[in-house]
Amino acid sequence: MNSPGHGDQHYENHIYSEIKVGDTAALVRTLRPEDIQLFAVMTGDMNPDIADQDIAHSGAFREVIAHGMWSASLISTVLGTQYPGPGTVLIDQSLQFMRPVTIGDTITITVTVRQKYDHNHHVAFDCAYTNQEGVVVIEGTVEARAPTEKIKRQRSLPPEILISDKHGRYQQLLAKASGLPPIDMAVVHPCDYESLKGPLLAAEAGLIEPILIGPESKIRALAEEHDFDVSPYRIVNVKHSHEAAAMAVTLVRNGDADALMKGSLHTDELMAEIVSRAGGLRTERRLSHVFVMDVPTYPKPLLITDAAINIAPTLEEKRDIVQNAIDLAHILGYSEPKVAILSAVETVNPKIQSTLDAAALCKMADRGQIKGGVLDGPLAFDNAVSIVAAKTKGIKSAVAGHAEILVVPDLESGNMIAKQLEYLANALTAGVVLGARVPIVLTSRADTAETRVASCTIAALIAHAQRKTSE
Repeated sequence: MNSPGHGDQHYENHIYSEIKVGDTAALVRTLRPEDIQLFAVMTGDMNPDIADQDIAHSGAFREVIAHGMWSASLISTVLGTQYPGPGTVLIDQSLQFMRPVTIGDTITITVTVRQKYDHNHHVAFDCAYTNQEGVVVIEGTVEARAPTEKIKRQRSLPPEILISDKHGRYQQLLAKASGLPPIDMAVVHPCDYESLKGPLLAAEAGLIEPILIGPESKIRALAEEHDFDVSPYRIVNVKHSHEAAAMAVTLVRNGDADALMKGSLHTDELMAEIVSRAGGLRTERRLSHVFVMDVPTYPKPLLITDAAINIAPTLEEKRDIVQNAIDLAHILGYSEPKVAILSAVETVNPKIQSTLDAAALCKMADRGQIKGGVLDGPLAFDNAVSIVAAKTKGIKSAVAGHAEILVVPDLESGNMIAKQLEYLANALTAGVVLGARVPIVLTSRADTAETRVASCTIAALIAHAQRKTSE
């Protein structure tokens, strides 16, 4: 008995009277990493010997293996979809697991009718699993009740499933700073739960040595309320948030801090001290904000700028915004990042200023006024991130469909894109302000401690890169 092919449009079963001893059916499956993840999610079986790659490689099999029941469950697939087909009920199953099934293995599951039982319409099958080398990995027997009525049903494809492992992406980001010593970070007014928890978690991860600046009594009371241990860390006592912002800037100027982190004060209050011409942290570069977003539906992290600082930037300010993002991309490992200058359309239109700016920025890159990246624009959002959309519109570009940096026309559009990706696409989000003397973690009051730790990772990478260039 041959298995139905991929071109078959229907499931059609074989009733008990049609089944003969010796009939066979087979199913072929290749084990993918997603199969292991999905099975673990469905069953709750997060056995570290299987689900954790590092532990699995140090265990008995020295590699990631399938859950035993993943393999066993494929018997039901053979019986229910191929032979006997729809209407079959699994009664009993006995399997011997002889060898592990590892990622990339292609398994052929074969069932052979061994015996029929007329009194209850049960059928006994011998079953064997062989891998791509023809080696038997599982064998055993199975008993099922065969259907007695003919069934023919439309064959349907299973739904597409996206596994969004946000915690895994978070761990990958933290690993980028693995082995680097912690940086001294001035945390400005950490006087609510998330703004205190974030830097403490970042400290536990070895990313930062926090300097907590704010009313000491308030910080200690908050720590006691939530059982946070702040005893290992320096607390700089000031009266209020404005004084905390000024003190943080002073610590940086004196070389006592490598980075800043916003706590539970308003952004304008902190930025006023940072951009102060008298004693702030300005450089010759315009300050700009970059969101680093790891989106599960996109193959690589996206840098989105500027969605937090510059409301309606001029062409000259956009040049700095682009250069800041390119410099960060280099630190994150992009040798020549692809920069999409976004607009509503992909052609230059004198009535849409963002298309004119995009064209000018690309020419500025050609003339060396922007360095280190490949620019293209104007590009609509779909053309920037989808090669299919770009090809449909006839756009030939090294950037279209492969963008790594998205430069938005203004703060409003950038903020909307970033928040949509975070809340609707489950993106892992980190944010940092560039262009000052040190990186600035500029978090939202709604940001979780996880987002704050992710942002500290980016800041730590920048601070270490700045140390290398100054040596």
